[in-house]
Formats: sequence, C-alpha cells, structure tokens
Amino acid sequence: MEKKYNKLPLRNGVGIVLLNNKNKVFVAKRIDNPKNFWQMPQGGVDSDENYYQAALRELKEETSIISVKLIQEIDKKFTYILPDHLIGIIWKGKFKGQTQKWFVMRFIGEESEININTKHPEFLEWKWIDLDDLPKIAVNFKLDVYKNLKEELKKILN
Repeated sequence: MEKKYNKLPLRNGVGIVLLNNKNKVFVAKRIDNPKNFWQMPQGGVDSDENYYQAALRELKEETSIISVKLIQEIDKKFTYILPDHLIGIIWKGKFKGQTQKWFVMRFIGEESEININTKHPEFLEWKWIDLDDLPKIAVNFKLDVYKNLKEELKKILN
C-alpha cells in the first residue's frame, strides 16, 4: 500500500559541520526533542538565497555565530525521510523529508559568541564532540546522514 505522504516533496536544506580549533564538532540538543539526541545546525533554503548564504543565515539564527571560515562544501547532497509520526507535523506538513547541502566550517570566534538563546530558540544546550561520536548522538532518521558526513569529514581532515 502506498503511503499517503509519498507524493510530498523533499525540503531543500543546508547543514553546517562547525569545527573548533581542535576539530571537535558543534552539536546542540533540540528543544522539541529533548531526549538525548543532538544535531548540527541546519535549516531550509529561502527562495532568494544560494546554499552558502542559507548556511550562514541558519548558523546565525540558531547559534548567533558569525565568526566562521569555510573549509569545504561537501559535493554530494544527503537526504533523509521523516518517520511516519512526524510527517504532516514538521514543516507545516509540506515535506516528507529533506535533501541537504552541507558545509564544513571552522569556528574562529570566542566561545562567548555562541548564544542559543536566540529570537526563536531551537536548542536547549550545546557542546563540542569528537567526530567519531557523530553517529552516536543523531536521531535515528538522520543516522545515515551523520554516518556519511563522518566519512566525508575524515577525508577532508586527513
């Protein structure tokens, strides 16, 4: 039986792998899913932006961070599909999942710049983690994306 959501499009998105000077990865815990799941900054692309502009805007909106240097844009895009119980709820029900363009960036500011208590806060807390721990902190429907990003990052950083 075909699921009623199959016809929904994928949302066009961006993600940011933010590294500190020790190559630890910035992750934050979502307000709307306070279990022990963390994620990297990410979000949608507005119609008037390119991917990189969207990534910088999302990073600023979610974390207040503006002091970054682009290390690399990851060539391939990664897609995830929402679990059934979230389809129709997230993104006003318009999308079944997301196809994301990811950017690897270096945080070059002071940690005092990081402020997740933004105008429309999405996160409860944040931390820096080891690259190898990325798959351990991801919510299950984003697990493949995080595993693939871990492999891409290993290539970039080596």
